[in-house]
Amino acid sequence: MSRAAGRSLLGSAGGLLGAMLLGLLLLPLLSLMLSGSTAEVWAAAGHPMFAPALWLSLRTTLASLLLTLLLGTPLSWWLAVSRTRVARIAEVVVELPIVIPPAVIGVGLLHAYGRQGLFGSALETAGIAVPFTTSAVVLAQLMVSSPFYVQAAANAFRKVDPELLIVARTLGASPKVALLRVALPIALPGLVVGASLAWARSLGEFGATLFFAGNMPGVTQTLPLAIFAAMETDVRLAVLFSLVLLAVAALLLLALRSLSNLGGSGERGRS
Repeated sequence: MSRAAGRSLLGSAGGLLGAMLLGLLLLPLLSLMLSGSTAEVWAAAGHPMFAPALWLSLRTTLASLLLTLLLGTPLSWWLAVSRTRVARIAEVVVELPIVIPPAVIGVGLLHAYGRQGLFGSALETAGIAVPFTTSAVVLAQLMVSSPFYVQAAANAFRKVDPELLIVARTLGASPKVALLRVALPIALPGLVVGASLAWARSLGEFGATLFFAGNMPGVTQTLPLAIFAAMETDVRLAVLFSLVLLAVAALLLLALRSLSNLGGSGERGRS
């Protein structure tokens, strides 16, 4: 067999395997989209359980995303520019929540901030209750979603040409100004992608929230938890709630991706 024929055969096999994986990913979503009519979806959106759960999901995920951007961007920059062993250990710590089951994270949060937890007595003395509150939802979402942003942001910062930062410093810019004026605009498309991944992960968060925040309507019941509650009484309602969550996630994810593309186009235009 010639080398060209071998490459062609390998390419065909790779394409077939890739198509199989794509089909496996698409089939459940397609089945879900075909399971309800538009009228049924609108009817489900009018259910008393739906609006509070959707509103809670949107405001808690927005809060966790803002915290992720505020706290994760400096950490990502440090991970990108530091070559110390401490930075590598910190990077492993950041990646741990990605591979740990969300239920384990929920149990860990409960043992850290619960009444009998590591900081529970101190929080109780200060009159602060974290578990089974809306704040617990935000904290659970932050735990499971922020590593996705930090990873993507650190990789984006690593692609910034160090010579540009050196030039900025020689022109009198402080490290903070060099980060804000040089590194951030260049890395912006990667930061937006990381933010979209983090937001999508927090929107779909279930396990850590259930263990640490509970499933109280109007307080801690996000849309994924509302789907879980609906499954116990009305499977059809759970399917329709799932359709709405799928639509909301897809629309907002597409919007964030569009912002990323605009940022990338702007950088190419200036180069």
